[in-house]
Amino acid sequence: MSTRFFGIIPARYASTRFPGKPLAMLDGKPIIQHVFEHVAASPLNGYAVATDDERIAQCVRSFGGNVVMTSPSHPSGTDRCGEAARLLGLAEQDVVVNIQGDEPFISAAEISLLADLFANPDIQIATLVKPMDDLSLIQDPNKVKVTRALSGKALYFSRLPIPFVRDAQCATPTYFQHLGIYAYRNKTLQNLIQLQPSELENSEKLEQLRWLENGFDIYTALCHYEGIGIDTPEDLQRVQAMLNSHETK
Repeated sequence: MSTRFFGIIPARYASTRFPGKPLAMLDGKPIIQHVFEHVAASPLNGYAVATDDERIAQCVRSFGGNVVMTSPSHPSGTDRCGEAARLLGLAEQDVVVNIQGDEPFISAAEISLLADLFANPDIQIATLVKPMDDLSLIQDPNKVKVTRALSGKALYFSRLPIPFVRDAQCATPTYFQHLGIYAYRNKTLQNLIQLQPSELENSEKLEQLRWLENGFDIYTALCHYEGIGIDTPEDLQRVQAMLNSHETK
């Protein structure tokens, strides 16, 4: 049976920094609609928004999008994707692509790059990374860094700069930033959401460390584009101003 690729966009209304974010308007459309339309332009076999809020569900239905209602108790987007995959009846070998609902500029190229990794039947979890061109950002804890094996397998993720340069005489290493899009074979996803939070995860507040600590491999694809995420109302204003600037040129 051939592998199918299904995009799931977890979206919740309650957000500490930006309540109702998926419904906030950007360039005349709700943010969630921008995300959905970019995902729909990708080569995925199917896609849906997974939410626990009827306001978001109604919005998605209003522009003709697919929606799956999930539990309000999920602590992460991965957990919400896991339930949605079950409700959608996805097969064990299908690949679930977890696309953040606050990434209105996610591209089909990024999704394809991630999906291509699954040509290797041994890969169970994959994500994207990019070289950090601006080294002034390596100290920023909101920019998650990752070290990789030559095979592309992730060795560790951290909010601190890794690798640490012990000798100032050494050449500056390439720092890789983790981009928050994941894909998992559905069988593996269902196993991941059964895991208990781990010590490393609790320390860094990075759920992928739970997977590494439990012996799951995460493979990375190299991407040279970083999408623009919207975490706060100020981010939304900044992105809208950027779009307005482009339109007037």
